[in-house]
Amino acid sequence: MGQKDAAEKILEDYQDVFADILNVLVFQGKQVVKPEELCETKVLSHYKAEDGKLHEQERDVAKLWKKEGIIFSLCGLENQTVIDPDMPLRVIGYDGAAYRGQLLAREKEVQRYPVMTLVLYYGKQRWKTSKNLKERIHVPKALEGYVSDYRANIFEISYLSEQQIAMFRSDFQIVADYFVQMRKNQGYKENKKIIRHVDAMLKFLSVFTGDQDYEKLKLSKDQGGINMCVVLQEAIERGRKQGIECGKKEGIEFGIREGIERGRREGIERGKREGIEFGIREGIERGKREGIEFGIQQGRADAMLEIASGMLRKNISIKDICELTGLSKEQVRTLME
Repeated sequence: MGQKDAAEKILEDYQDVFADILNVLVFQGKQVVKPEELCETKVLSHYKAEDGKLHEQERDVAKLWKKEGIIFSLCGLENQTVIDPDMPLRVIGYDGAAYRGQLLAREKEVQRYPVMTLVLYYGKQRWKTSKNLKERIHVPKALEGYVSDYRANIFEISYLSEQQIAMFRSDFQIVADYFVQMRKNQGYKENKKIIRHVDAMLKFLSVFTGDQDYEKLKLSKDQGGINMCVVLQEAIERGRKQGIECGKKEGIEFGIREGIERGRREGIERGKREGIEFGIREGIERGKREGIEFGIQQGRADAMLEIASGMLRKNISIKDICELTGLSKEQVRTLME
């Protein structure tokens, strides 16, 4: 059983809700079934499949309806959120297991009683597929008179009339009203009916709206007067607080990212300025050093030329001058011109 079925089961398992569903859907609003007349019964049954293994099948909710010790019926509820064309076969399986349980009872004189299953369908689309066995399977014409039909009692909750919704006296009126409004897509107008089973209703809303915050709402049973107006106001307030916290968190994260980016840009600009200043200073210093070095070398070269000129005037040979000054023959001959 899925999460949605579990949420429905919690709410529908209350005696007043279960009786209310029967009274409206089966008895057209007449208060025939009283909550105190319902008692628990097992929802788990077993069957042997073609593989020879024993398998389990579980109803969503099931109760015995008893008056003065006499069992009127076993009533089962099955919840559907999607359309299942095999629903008639599934209902046969549930009901058949219940009848077989009576057949296998140790007390041979035990009372036999009818089994009734209601399928509560919560989807927005109409249930246009099979609602009974013969709509699901092909029965040859020659066998029509011999194959029994079996109907699945399918109730489309989203398509209940306003008159039917008004008949409900339990929390299920809020459920039915919610699904009808959601199906019409006209926006939800809060139901002012006081919620009796607050926790179960919040779990229900949490599952079917997809908003897990409903289940986290802090609504005390002792504060009384809780209806959908209170629930939605509390949800809005919780959402507002969460929005503020989320906004703070996102703001801090954005601020950090923006600060890093801004710091990076400012760092680049500052680095450029400092780099230029450092480069200028370093360039000047390097230029000075290179200028001095060049001046020294140039001074040395000029001195050698001057010495070579003097030696030429004393008629010293070019060869000797080159050896003594390190000048080339071309440089010495230039001095002779």
